[in-house]
Amino acid sequence: MQTFKLAITGDFLKADGTSAYGDLGFAAIESCPFINIQYIMDHAPRANDPSYWDNLYSMQLSAAHLRNMDGLIVLRPYIRAHVIEGAKNLTVIGRSGAGYDKIDVQACTDNDVLLFNLPNVLNHSTASSALMFILALSKNLMAQDRITRQGRWDLQSQVLGTEIEHKTLGIIGLGASGRELARIIAPFNMRLIAYSPHADPAQAAALGVELTSLETLMNESDVISLHSNLTPDKHKMIRAEHLALMKPTAFFVNVARGALVDQAALVQALQERRIAGAGLDVFEVEPLPADDPLTKLDNVLLTPHWAPATSDIWTAGGLQMSQCILNVARGEVPPNVINKAVLDSPRFQAKLARFVENQEAAIS
Repeated sequence: MQTFKLAITGDFLKADGTSAYGDLGFAAIESCPFINIQYIMDHAPRANDPSYWDNLYSMQLSAAHLRNMDGLIVLRPYIRAHVIEGAKNLTVIGRSGAGYDKIDVQACTDNDVLLFNLPNVLNHSTASSALMFILALSKNLMAQDRITRQGRWDLQSQVLGTEIEHKTLGIIGLGASGRELARIIAPFNMRLIAYSPHADPAQAAALGVELTSLETLMNESDVISLHSNLTPDKHKMIRAEHLALMKPTAFFVNVARGALVDQAALVQALQERRIAGAGLDVFEVEPLPADDPLTKLDNVLLTPHWAPATSDIWTAGGLQMSQCILNVARGEVPPNVINKAVLDSPRFQAKLARFVENQEAAIS
């Protein structure tokens, strides 16, 4: 057998070293005789150290973390080019989730490292999180909850909601989660429009979605839900001039990435009541500072980049991740490869070939 050395970032764990999220679905790789797992404890929480949570979304991997490692499962930390360049044995990186904007993809390809993600595991949960925001905002749930807790039933007339039926939903990014939102919201009888330059028109039509320009979507939608992936050309794709097109009764939802939106412009639009409200799971800076202007607004519903996270999702994602890692540890190519060009590299093929002998061990 050829030992496959696997590093896993420590942000899957609690301070005591146990799983932070229940069953991680890693049983298959934990019990595999030719996989040697090492958690990177620099990225695990430390007891009585609140600074860990302040830095949760800015953690970095170093070359030392990956020295002599063949594979890596990563949750939150950044992986820069110099780290990948210094990890000479590294064959695969598995991103636990769909987004991979914190990983230098070109550096992976240049250094013969295969990168894969889990593009489908969060589709439904992300879409249902968007639906959660849409319903909560339209029903004015935050205000209704507040007056009930205060015993102010006399304020009922001030917390009226609005129906979404027969209104227009604009979906920005008709990828997997955007399409899933279109599917699950169908019973609400909304008009569905989308801005998604690379969308398949036939696929959109099958979902009852009309493709349109970003400007038209911003202008005509009663609810806007952002589902785009983050690439350099989409940084702050939603700016002040786009928000200015929105109806004063419209809601804005973001379950994608905070950097897609000019957050200062969004805050100003919300403060000035130029839009009715927002539901946000992601932010320009994460964690969102406790004194951020967004936290002072009563027309905003906030979640900590965690709305789609459920115990079911953690287990399902871990099962998929384990199977993909097992593929590589047996000299096989996993599904969901991001940088497909690496598959043609003789150097990558040589790295992968080291583990072909493990196929017999897996069978026996």
